[in-house]
Amino acid sequence: MNQNLAALVPELSLLGAAVIGLLTGSWLPRRRQWIVAVLAAAACATGLAATAVTMAADREQAVFAAAFAVDTATGTGRLVVLAGLLLVVGMSVDTVRGHPRETEYWVLLLMTGAGTLALIGANDLLMLFAAYLLAGIPAYALAGFAKDAPGTEAALKYYLMGALLGTTMLAGVALLHGAGHTTHYAELATALPTAPYGLVAVGLVGVLAGLLFKTGAVPAHFWVPDVTDGAPAPVAAYVTTLPKIGGLIAGHRLLHQALADSAVNWPLLIAILAAVTMTLGNLAAFFQTSVKRLLAYSTISQVGYLLMALAVTTRSDLAQKSLLFYLAAYAVTNLGAFAVVTALPHARTLTDYRGLARRRPDLAAVLVVCLLGLVGTPPTGVFLGKLEIFGATVDGGHTWLAALAVANTVASLFYYLRWLGPLFTTTDPAPADTHAVLGRRPAATAHAAAALSLLLGIAGQAVLTVAEGPLLR
Repeated sequence: MNQNLAALVPELSLLGAAVIGLLTGSWLPRRRQWIVAVLAAAACATGLAATAVTMAADREQAVFAAAFAVDTATGTGRLVVLAGLLLVVGMSVDTVRGHPRETEYWVLLLMTGAGTLALIGANDLLMLFAAYLLAGIPAYALAGFAKDAPGTEAALKYYLMGALLGTTMLAGVALLHGAGHTTHYAELATALPTAPYGLVAVGLVGVLAGLLFKTGAVPAHFWVPDVTDGAPAPVAAYVTTLPKIGGLIAGHRLLHQALADSAVNWPLLIAILAAVTMTLGNLAAFFQTSVKRLLAYSTISQVGYLLMALAVTTRSDLAQKSLLFYLAAYAVTNLGAFAVVTALPHARTLTDYRGLARRRPDLAAVLVVCLLGLVGTPPTGVFLGKLEIFGATVDGGHTWLAALAVANTVASLFYYLRWLGPLFTTTDPAPADTHAVLGRRPAATAHAAAALSLLLGIAGQAVLTVAEGPLLR
C-alpha cells in the first residue's frame, strides 16, 4: 500500500493552514487577523509549487489503497483550483478586513478548497463521498457568513439541497457497492458490466445527483441563483466556480474508470442533461436585472457546455484535455467578472453600471474581456475551450449536441450585451457613489483574472499539451 504523504502536499497544505490559522486567529487581536489571510495565500502558493514539481517529474501514482489518484487530471485540476483560490483570497481581503469573524472566513475557505482538491483525485466511491462533505459543509457556512436575511436564506437553501442530494449520493454509493462488491473504481470497472442492470443504473443516478449539485447542473441547480445573490460576492464567486472543477473532474474520472464498459447508456443521459442545462441557464439569464443573478444563470449555462465533455468521456480522446482546458479558462474568466462585482458593492443592477467606462475605464475593460470571454469570443481562453469541447463532442458522435451548443452560445450574447451596453452610456450615468470602489485588491484581482483569460487564449496550445495524459487506474 502506497502511503506517500508527499503526494498530498497541496491538500495537506490547505488543511494544515486551516488548523494553524484557526489556532493563530484565536490569539491575534482583530486588527492583526489579516495574518491568517497571508497564511491562506501561502498555503495556496505552496500547493501550486508542489503540483508543478510533481507534474514536471511525471510522478503519477495512486496512494492510500489507491483511493486517491495523482495523474494529469489531478495535477491540472489542482493548478486551476489553487490559482482560483488565490484570486478569491485577493477579492475577499477588503470585504472581510476587520470583521469579527475574519479568521473563520479564511479557515472555512481553506477547508472547502481542500475538499474540492479531494474531489479531483478521488478514485474510490467512499473517498468521493467524503470529499463531497468536506467541500460542501464549510461552503454552507460561508454562504451565510454575513448573517443577514439574504445570506441566511442562501445558506439554508444551499444546506438543504446539499443534504438531500448528499443523502441521494450516499444511497447511490451503497447501490454501486452492492452491485460490484467494492468501492474502488478499477475493481468496479470489472464487476459492474456483469452486475444487475437496474441496480447499476439507479446507483449511478444517485451518485451523479451529488455531482450535479456540486456543479450546479439541471436538475440540481435551484440553489445557484439564490446563493449567488444572497452570499457575499467573493463567496458567490467561489461557489459558482471552484466546486464545479471538483465535481466535473470527479464525474469524468468516475465515468471513465468505473463505468466505461457498463451497459447503462449514461452518455445519452449526460448529453440530455447538458442540453437542458445550457438552454435553461441561457433562457433564465435573458430576463435578469441583478448582476449577481445574471452571473448565476450564466454559470448554469456554462456547466451545460462542460457536461458535453463528460458525455463523450469514453468516446473521444479529446474529452479530457478539452474539459480541463475549458475549466481553467472558465474559472479565471468567471472570477474576473465576480471580482468587478466585488469591487463595486453598490452597483447591484445592470443600470447601476451606466457610465462606468468613463469613471472606471479599467474595470469596464475587465468586464468587456470577461463577459465576451464567457460568450466565447477570441482571443479569450473560453473561445479555445469551446472549440475544443465542440470538437470533442462531434468526435464522440453527438453532433446534435454540438449544434445546440453553438446556438446557445450565439443566444447568450444577448444578455451579456445587456450588461455591457450601459457601461458606455454617456447620458444619464449612474450616481457617482454607485461606482465607489471597495478597495484596490478586488480591482487588482479583476485585472489579473482578465489577463489570465487572455493569456490562456493566446498561449492555449501549451496549456492543452499539459492537460494531455491518461487517467491513472
